[in-house]
Amino acid sequence: MRQLQGMDASFVALETRNSPMHIGSILIYNPQTAPGGFVRFKDILGFLGDRMKMSKTLRQRLVRVPFDLDYPYWIEDPDFDLEYHVRHVALPKPGDWRQLCIQAARIFARPLDLERPPWEFTVVEGLDNVEGIPSGSYAYITKVHHAAIDGMSGIDLMEVTHTLRPDDPPPDIPDSWKPEKVPNAVELLGKSYFNAVTNPLKQLEVAARAAPGIAKAIKGLVTKEFDLSREMIAPKTRFNRKISPHRVVEGRSVPLAEIKAIRELVPGCKVNDVFLAIIGGAMRCYLDSKGELPAKTLTAMAPISVRSTGEKGDMGNQVAAMIAPLGTQVADPAERLAFVHDRTTNSKAMTDAIGARNMTEVSKVSPALYMALGAQLYTRLSLADRGVGPIFTTVVTNVPGPPVPIYSAGARLESMMGLICLTDGMGLAHVVQSYTSEATISFTADREMMPDPEFYAQCIQDSFEELRDAAKAARSSGTAKMKPEAPAKRGATGKRTAVNKGGSASSSTRAVRAAPLKSGATGTTSTATAKPAAKKRVAQKPATKTGAQNKAAPKKPARSSKGTSSK
Repeated sequence: MRQLQGMDASFVALETRNSPMHIGSILIYNPQTAPGGFVRFKDILGFLGDRMKMSKTLRQRLVRVPFDLDYPYWIEDPDFDLEYHVRHVALPKPGDWRQLCIQAARIFARPLDLERPPWEFTVVEGLDNVEGIPSGSYAYITKVHHAAIDGMSGIDLMEVTHTLRPDDPPPDIPDSWKPEKVPNAVELLGKSYFNAVTNPLKQLEVAARAAPGIAKAIKGLVTKEFDLSREMIAPKTRFNRKISPHRVVEGRSVPLAEIKAIRELVPGCKVNDVFLAIIGGAMRCYLDSKGELPAKTLTAMAPISVRSTGEKGDMGNQVAAMIAPLGTQVADPAERLAFVHDRTTNSKAMTDAIGARNMTEVSKVSPALYMALGAQLYTRLSLADRGVGPIFTTVVTNVPGPPVPIYSAGARLESMMGLICLTDGMGLAHVVQSYTSEATISFTADREMMPDPEFYAQCIQDSFEELRDAAKAARSSGTAKMKPEAPAKRGATGKRTAVNKGGSASSSTRAVRAAPLKSGATGTTSTATAKPAAKKRVAQKPATKTGAQNKAAPKKPARSSKGTSSK
């Protein structure tokens, strides 16, 4: 029996009917690499069953302390049943991207059963009409409670459920797993009493470790190594109120090489800065089309992994957080990237001064009862609708994926797109993932706040293309890179005062039609680089047998986001 940490327990405390606290993915597989070019559901069950012994997560369930007087515990589930956790559905014809997104939104909106190991994989057959994906492909829609994993431990879980070659044998290690008895209320209350006595000592220890970081942060403010500004607190938008139980999911895929090329616009720019600038441009476009664009920049909470090498494979969350302004007040894409880079550099300096690990350790000693009561009151009193909410607008979590192709039950993973939980006050969240030569920018949103996810997906595509074109123009003209301090000279309105000589003068606020869309590509193989331009959907002839081998070389999947609500 193992007790949850503070941050892990907070995800349990925040769990409500409208805000299930799980994260996951849409994973698309091509069965042509499997034996016979066909994967049966029982093959998937056998493959996963053979690999359960490699995971610390998949056979453990939560046990909550009565009245939430202490953090919950993990125990080895005595009633574990693999077939409960791995489900099986099939899309009706034509089996296109729109239908897959609808199915994913419906599945992701449903809470997990917290009296069982908190995860589900739904195998979705019948992807017969997704552009660039061979007919007969299938998908996993995965859900794992956020109390069990963070982004990086999620990648570790991907390693457990995949192989590097399609014909790798089952792991040759003994299975030492043993179920545990579910503790009764008296046992749990006894442990909570002991923890209540010792917790003040733990708090003093954490405070002592955090003191040097706080002193360093104060010194950094005084010496102007970094600054605190009003732009760290974002204005409220349509996404910052109480959420409904309904979800939409969507995403776009772009070549990772072009993301890296965009960095050349600004000296010292990171890949994560590029993704933040793309999302900033997309949110600017979307809100401006609604007449709701604030004059002040919106911000994102960007999780930072503090997981050490020795903690690889451990359950739970080892993350801190950084606030990143998105530059939504800046029209020019190159100038927006410079602004984002300048402000994330400032935020990183502040986080480094305090110590990201210290920020995580503080959460581990927060009183469990107050945490649970606070989470329940926040929801029941609808405080998000009363202007009480997070200081950031959205979440952007960057999760690097495998750089080489991986396989599950012999089928090659073609594309992956992240899904993320929402809470009151945060009705839009993004996941950035990389896999081989592909980068995906996906989002999960409240359907009531974003009834037109296909439009926002197009805003993401347009924002990427503007930055891509600005980088190409700068390279072709040979102009100097933009200086990071340029955005600080801008007026309060965020209007451009001068056009960068090598930059693009296009505006991210140009009108985008909320009509049937052309889709950006969504997947690559390790030997091909996809073109970022949107392509028209080409209908494919459905396979006569789901999972049958398709001899054609796999192409990059394009995502048609029309009607991706969970209705």
